[in-house]
Amino acid sequence: MRAGYHGTGPGPITPDGCAVELYSRLPVAAEPDIIAAAVPAGAHILELGSGVGRVTHALLDRGFRVTAVDESAEMLKRVRGTRTICSPIEDLDLDERFDVVMLASFLVHAGDANVRRGLLRTCVRHVAEGGCVLIQREGEDYHTNLPRERVDPSGFTVRIVSAEPVGDGVNSVYAEYEFPDATWTQTFLARPLTKEQFEEALGEAGLRVDRYLTEDRTWVRAVPVA
Repeated sequence: MRAGYHGTGPGPITPDGCAVELYSRLPVAAEPDIIAAAVPAGAHILELGSGVGRVTHALLDRGFRVTAVDESAEMLKRVRGTRTICSPIEDLDLDERFDVVMLASFLVHAGDANVRRGLLRTCVRHVAEGGCVLIQREGEDYHTNLPRERVDPSGFTVRIVSAEPVGDGVNSVYAEYEFPDATWTQTFLARPLTKEQFEEALGEAGLRVDRYLTEDRTWVRAVPVA
């Protein structure tokens, strides 16, 4: 397990504390609608951190082409109907360009700033001329409105229990996912980024915000700096 990351519960746990079986159960939410409204129909999407394909499969159903990348072979075993690549995102170099590069799941908030830089460089390296990068940010009260919980209509409860400072602007976040028949926990490191800090990080990588796609600014369409 990666230092600062931990997970518990049934089934395989990835090095960053994610439970494969848990992510196989989580329903897709508004992500496909947000993505479809921001990119051309039928676009080829490079999905960085696809996990088990929760969003991947919904995008395929909408007629997009998707190349799914994840560092966990166990996660990628659950992805169906498209090309998969097992690799750490920051090391990826496919010598290909894509209409859309997508970095979801709050990955831009990696606790290690050098990892974040590597993630964003991968985005820039793979986006085609005239293409875009879609990034999912944490909500602006993600680390402060705690503890909090949400009961999903499908019958499980997710709790963000705590976010404790561990130094250098990084928090250790503890989350619980309770289902009627099983419970999973995840501990991970995350770096809160204000809007200004986020935009500065994009600029450092050669990206700029084209527009925020949601009122809460959690989804962003970015483009390479001309």
